[in-house]
Amino acid sequence: MDTRRLLRTFATALGTAGLLVSGCSSGSSAPSASATGSVAAEELEPYYGQKLRWRDCGVEGFQCATMKAPLDYAKPDGGDVKLAVSRKKATGPGKRIGSLLVNPGGPGGSAVGYLQGYAAIGYPAPVRARYDVVAIDPRGVARSEPVECLTGKEMDAYTQVDQTPDDKGEVTELNNSFEKFAGGCEKRSGKILPHVSTVETARDMDILRSLVGDEKLHYVGASYGTFLGATYAELFPARVGRLVLDGAMDPSLPAIDINRDQTAGFEAAFQSFAADCVKQTDCPLGTTSTADAAKALKKLFGELDSDPVPTGETRRLTESLATTGVIAAMYDESAWPQLREAVAGAQRGDGSGLLALADGYYEREPSGEYANLMFANAAVNCVDLAPAFAGSEAVEKALPEFQKASPVFGRGFAWAALNCGSWPVDPTGTPHRTEAKGAAPIVVVGTTRDPATPYKWAESLADQLSSGSLLTYEGDGHTAYGRGSDCIDTAINTYLLDGTPPKDGKKCT
Repeated sequence: MDTRRLLRTFATALGTAGLLVSGCSSGSSAPSASATGSVAAEELEPYYGQKLRWRDCGVEGFQCATMKAPLDYAKPDGGDVKLAVSRKKATGPGKRIGSLLVNPGGPGGSAVGYLQGYAAIGYPAPVRARYDVVAIDPRGVARSEPVECLTGKEMDAYTQVDQTPDDKGEVTELNNSFEKFAGGCEKRSGKILPHVSTVETARDMDILRSLVGDEKLHYVGASYGTFLGATYAELFPARVGRLVLDGAMDPSLPAIDINRDQTAGFEAAFQSFAADCVKQTDCPLGTTSTADAAKALKKLFGELDSDPVPTGETRRLTESLATTGVIAAMYDESAWPQLREAVAGAQRGDGSGLLALADGYYEREPSGEYANLMFANAAVNCVDLAPAFAGSEAVEKALPEFQKASPVFGRGFAWAALNCGSWPVDPTGTPHRTEAKGAAPIVVVGTTRDPATPYKWAESLADQLSSGSLLTYEGDGHTAYGRGSDCIDTAINTYLLDGTPPKDGKKCT
């Protein structure tokens, strides 16, 4: 599981355990009623007082447990959700600081998968030496009562629906696909669907903080994980320890602004790719200018819209799948050579390369089954905020501004943002400034050419947080920690190890 997951604007429609003595709570108390909304502390005591039973995960060096949380925090006696947690204990040397909770984003990314596949073995050794690295799959995600919506075959059909409709018939087909997706989620996951909000997951994190014996929460969140971390800080400012929010979201924005900003972000990322591509001898988009490269890519999309090409299996490469494949490669510049080869293949009539990129983005298995990433992604996004568009007329009206934001991707991104308009659960969140007054220093990290979380979002979040400190990476790709910048890594490691945040406004290249 990688960290390159946020709102998945295009694809969905188109971000813990570490206690040395097992099961001990070490005196950490449940939060006050004011910190949990209208829920009295005594009502949550059964959850804060539970004992985690650690067991072997089947992955060397890791332990796993199951944590219970209220299905509905407004009615704590109304049933539980069971949440998967995992840890890898501090390796030493040096005095153990506590537990470091990690989340890779999404929403819908498996934090346990990220922990076991990367964070607990790939984070800098000095950090792993002094922290138990821990994770909890958020409610509705992966191992934690996952939201399910469509079968593998149904999802294959969904991902191939034309998201740049040219006539009323195609608009109707797209609307029907969103309605079928939403209806499938309600049918298969109706019980948990209203209770997968970011606020509820942040409250789950506080229960876990207590169960692993930490008075303060130490946390590294990437992409959507920054929204989760900022929400925790807003709910429990006095319990904030060392928080790193990398690839930051802006909680003050409504859904339409988020979608439009991401559209511009992916356009900027494509421009960076195109500028590099035209310098390469194998660039399939020409070797003259970025403008010509954009025209060549749009030409390919148009050809695939009318005549999908073979992929070596039953599915053909449609315009929608090709666009998703290109977008997938925008998250990390290391994927650019693969993208050049895949685009060249599609131009020759071989769609297998772009299909592979799209399948990776959707987390589709060779068996034809899908992980629940895209289902959880829609479920969280649609309950967190009111939909960007309520109907196709609103999309039509907004098309010019989306196409201005991205001549290459704008039309598809606008139509994709219609998915929450069919959602069966009313949204519970609203855009608002997040200040977290009284919290300890929080480090907000932004990358200047980040496609999924535009840099201005990091600037905004750092400004909103009363204790925010902005750390900037001047470069390409999504998120910055652990991606090759010694300057970024040193600043974050220093903060995690001794609590000293980088100077606000520090820049790294």
